[in-house]
This record gives sequence, structure tokens and C-alpha cells, in this order.
Amino acid sequence: MSTSPRTPRTPRTRRRRLRTVIASIAALLALVAGVVGWALDRYVIDHVEIADASAYEAALSEDAGTAESATDEAAGEAQISLSQHTYGTGDDAATYYVADIEMTDITQLRSAFAEDAFGENIIADPSEIAEEVGAALAINGDYYGFRSDGIEIRNGVVYRDEPAREGAVIYRDGTMEVYDETTTSAQELLDAGAWQTLSFGPALVDDGSIVDGIDQVEADTNVGNHSIQGDQPRTAIGMIEANHYVLVVVDGRSDSSAGVTLDELAQIMIDLGATEAYNLDGGGSSTMVSDGDVVNVPGGRGHERGTSDILWVG
Repeated sequence: MSTSPRTPRTPRTRRRRLRTVIASIAALLALVAGVVGWALDRYVIDHVEIADASAYEAALSEDAGTAESATDEAAGEAQISLSQHTYGTGDDAATYYVADIEMTDITQLRSAFAEDAFGENIIADPSEIAEEVGAALAINGDYYGFRSDGIEIRNGVVYRDEPAREGAVIYRDGTMEVYDETTTSAQELLDAGAWQTLSFGPALVDDGSIVDGIDQVEADTNVGNHSIQGDQPRTAIGMIEANHYVLVVVDGRSDSSAGVTLDELAQIMIDLGATEAYNLDGGGSSTMVSDGDVVNVPGGRGHERGTSDILWVG
């Protein structure tokens, strides 16, 4: 049997194949570089929208003819009671901390941003933000800077108007309610007297009852952030009555504290007398600061995680 001789590879053929390989590698590197660049831009690089939030709020308050500092002085000091509790028993036991706050005016409950700047990916430890504003008591907020949507009204000023989820609003009359962001706008809420809005969720308690279905809620669709179920460290805010609030932080992810589910967190809020309650950013973010000291054990290890904002009382 005869066979045809193999055609030898010419230098031109080899060069063509080499160019193909090099082009493929270059395309892959470009793709990787693009993904890395997108990730850095989305999750790491600061995107400052308002560099001096305090000045921004002061200017808008002046334009509106309001003076929050004068209101605070007339209102006097808020009464803060701090306590530690245990939920559950045995391996399921969780330690949680309650700040019971009675205010004479809701403007005593304020929000502050990391680096006093509003935008994405701007973070600082909650204790650092609390120190900057001189907070007597502070908890982490809704970590608005991890996302670009939601309705964000802080200290009576609109910062973001991108309705997306179930939110919470605290009005100037001292009351709080949970609401569907997609049915309203920041301006409508402001016109109705909104002082603070929070956009994380889910709502835990509404009109004195635990909200149905909270064990099925996903916080976001961001990578690695789909589910907030199971036993976790938690942070929540609840209203007992107008100007009377409870701020709760639950430890978790440690041998000494298992964390709680959303249903269990809702029950804690009910037991504290909350008629409205809302879940804030949790996990490693869950932090309570009292007179400059971190009260709880963030992340189960005691190391704070940077966040974009806090709620605080002076």
C-alpha cells in the first residue's frame, strides 16, 4: 500500500499558527483585564458624588429655611439605655445588644457617611464614623454605598432616588413605617415629612405583626450577596412609639453566639415592643458603638468591617 508523503510545514504556516495563538492569548488577557477592571470599578474604587455631605445638608437646610442644629439644642438630650441579652439556648444561643432610645425630637436620630462623603465604595469602620460626628450611640446603617439604587433620604436631604425594594422611612413627627419604594419617589416622601429613609430590608414588623415571607427574601442580586437567610449577625431598627426607638445588634459566626434568623430577629423586635421594625445590613457589618467603644463582637472575631454609613444619636 502506498501512502502520500506528508506536506512539510512551511515557515509561513508556522508563523500563521503562532499569530493565532498569540491573538487568542491576547484576547483572553483583555477579557480578564476587563473583568478585573469592572470588579475594581464596581466594588473597590471610590465614586464620590458629594464630597462634603455636612456642608451639602447645611446649605439645603438654609435654603429651605430650616435649622436642625437649633432644633437639636431646643430638644435636649436623648435618653439612651443599653442592655445585653441572650436569645435561644445551647448551641443556638445568640447574644444581642439593645439600645433603647427616647428622644424629644426625631432630629436627634441622625445619619453620617464614611469620610463625610456620599457615593459608592466609600467606607470606614463604624467606630471611626461615630468618632468623627461625636456619637454617643451608633449602629451601622444600610450600606447604601454597596449599590447604586434605592431611595436614600438622610437628615431630611435627598441623596438618591432609584426605587428598587422594600424600604423604611422615619418621618419628622417621630413615626416610622415600612413601604414599597417602587410605589413612590424621594420627593413625595420628602413632601410627606421624611427625615430618614433606609434601603436594605426586609421589613421585619409592620403594624405590630411579623411580616410574612421574610424567610424567603434576597437582599440583592449582587455577586455573593443573594441570600441573607440562616443564623447570621444582624442589625435592626424598630419603633415602639413616636420618638421612642430600639436599635438592635446581634452577634454571630462564633462559638459564643450563633446569630439569628430573620424570623428570630423579628420576634426579638416584637418582644421589645416594636410596632414597626426593619432589617439593616448585617453579617460582618453589624456593629454597635457606645461612647467610642465597640459594644459587640463584629463578625464573630471582633474586627470591624468598613461600611458606608451609620445611624447615630448624640
